[in-house]
Amino acid sequence: MTIGDHLHSLYRLPAHTFPGPDARTEDLPEPDAVAWRITADAYGDGEDWAEVFARFCAAVDTTRVRALIVGAWVEAYELPPSGVIEALLAARDRFPALRALFLGDMVMEECEISWINQTDVTPLLAGFPALEEFGVRGGTGLRFPALSHGALRRLVVESGGLPAEAVRGIGASDLPALEHLDLWLGTPDYGGDSEAADLEPILSGARLPRLRHLALRNSEMQDAVAAAVASAPVVERLEVLDLSMGVLTDEGAGALLGGQPLTHLKKLDLHHHYLSEPFVERVRQTLEPAGVEVDLDRGNAEEDTEGDGRVWRYVAVGE
Repeated sequence: MTIGDHLHSLYRLPAHTFPGPDARTEDLPEPDAVAWRITADAYGDGEDWAEVFARFCAAVDTTRVRALIVGAWVEAYELPPSGVIEALLAARDRFPALRALFLGDMVMEECEISWINQTDVTPLLAGFPALEEFGVRGGTGLRFPALSHGALRRLVVESGGLPAEAVRGIGASDLPALEHLDLWLGTPDYGGDSEAADLEPILSGARLPRLRHLALRNSEMQDAVAAAVASAPVVERLEVLDLSMGVLTDEGAGALLGGQPLTHLKKLDLHHHYLSEPFVERVRQTLEPAGVEVDLDRGNAEEDTEGDGRVWRYVAVGE
């Protein structure tokens, strides 16, 4: 599966794409009423991203803007968003109310998720210390060296393959306000070279005292992730545990159910899985009577069996 829809909202605000140069500025919504999506053509037709952003800054009272969504930049399949990041940082004093930023909101027609080139995205967090939500799509070239950020409450990294170095950097970061962490770990085919051991700093919860929603998903190593989560100290403080979109089999589900109790959770999300029906029922019977909402929708999880008997299973979002 690939990504076919742009973000519908950010920071609980509906997404609104800033229009082209021929649009009437008097028809624009109030600056603080929407999450503004600034986008160019990934294939280089028309304005580049910095030009669209400059028009936006001239047309909108940026002092009231609360959420920005960065869409396509020119040749995102070849070039990282260095110019985008520079433009945002150069204008940071014009955005005192900015609380949410998402980098790379592109659908498959613009750039497949594993073709999106990224870079070190932490200058954006350093440059906007009041950000409460930050998200990024694309793992190619993504870097996330360890940092401290006192305001960030929600961090989302969507990828078909998340580099181990980035996983370790996130785990080593001091994020005392973080409540929601969502990592799409992906597959080695698209650069996802992390191992379950790389998640240990996250699973210990030592730097994440307020974490309540943990998603470690879209992973080819989902069984190993589930086994690591089964004894992770952070789990006892979670309200939502999300191990969806990956290659979770009976082995991983068995390890998860055989570990610490999960009956305190509000929700366990395992959608897009490869569990047998007996294990589906075992999960339900273990957790649902305790009031845990369990998502066991199989979705588009399908197996391919070759002539030699080998079975291939796939994450939900790869290329």
